[in-house]
Amino acid sequence: MKTSLYAAVIACLLLAGHVPAMRAQDSTSQADNTRNNKGDQPTADQQKENTTDRQITQRIRSAVVKDKDLSTYAHNIKIITQNGEVTLKGPVRTEQEKESIESKAAEVAGSGHVTDQLEIAPKQ
Repeated sequence: MKTSLYAAVIACLLLAGHVPAMRAQDSTSQADNTRNNKGDQPTADQQKENTTDRQITQRIRSAVVKDKDLSTYAHNIKIITQNGEVTLKGPVRTEQEKESIESKAAEVAGSGHVTDQLEIAPKQ
C-alpha cells in the first residue's frame, strides 16, 4: 500500500513540474524566442486574419515543419504575413537552415516578398 502511495505522490510531482531536474530538461529542449520578438518589427500577433495571409503563413509553416533536417529552433521561427509580405524572425542554428527557410518562404510568397530577419544562434 505504501509503495503505491509513494508512486502516486512522485507521479503527481513529476506531472506538476515540481522536480527541478524535469524543469531543467524541459527548458533546454524548447526554443525560446521571446527576446528576439521585441522591437518595432512585425510580430505574429499583428498578422491580419485575412484568408490569403493566413494561407501563406500556413503553407510556409507546413514546409518548414516537414523538413526534419531543420533544428527545433528553425521549426519554431516566427512567420508573419501582412498584405502578402512575409517576415521571418527568430534564431536558427546554421546559415544552411536560414537559406532553406528563406527559400521555402519565397516558393510560397514569391521572390521579393520575403524579409529575412532570421539570426544564427549556434548551440551553446
